[in-house]
Amino acid sequence: MTSRPAAGGGRWVEVDPARVGRWVEGFSDRHGPPTTSAQEYGLLLAAPDGATAELYAPPGAPAGVDVAGFVASAVMPRRIGLLLARKGAVALGVAEGADLVVSKVDTRYVQGRTAAGGWSQHRFARRRDNQAKAALGDAADLAVRLLLPEVATLAALVCGGDRRAVDGVLADRRLAPLVPLRAERLLDVPEPRHAVLVAAVGAARAVRILVRDPD
Repeated sequence: MTSRPAAGGGRWVEVDPARVGRWVEGFSDRHGPPTTSAQEYGLLLAAPDGATAELYAPPGAPAGVDVAGFVASAVMPRRIGLLLARKGAVALGVAEGADLVVSKVDTRYVQGRTAAGGWSQHRFARRRDNQAKAALGDAADLAVRLLLPEVATLAALVCGGDRRAVDGVLADRRLAPLVPLRAERLLDVPEPRHAVLVAAVGAARAVRILVRDPD
């Protein structure tokens, strides 16, 4: 389980789907038995002391109408596509439940920024832009080869890394069938590597909970 402050107050907690039931029991022990209401994103728990917990269904999982249904849906194995991208690097995969069953990582050199001025700066900038475009093209080609054939079996597409890079890959018209499957959340990951892709499977499956303590 991980925890971090949330913008606007409260804190985000990420819980493995199999531990959500135990987490709810702990919330109830600390704040009193909560009332539960179904929401578009998942469930809202409102405790007698004013504490609330918003349970967000994992990508591709139905929200459920109560805690038991939510947990049953969250732990159910789903096929999820993964697309992690940063400048010059991309990692693609398909997860079956907690297992990564398809994976590919590719890195292409993209020149960093230069402090040079004048003509040289413009030349380097053009070279960098061309390298970045070529890297995005390669990443899109990989996604066509690895993810597009799986689209009919995927419950969701979870992306991570740099939003501009991810958007650039998915802008390829060939990948249009993947776009409706894209989860809203963008995973915060370092430069894509195989180990990062493996770790992203757990992050993609985790139940995100927004906890607000009583005033």
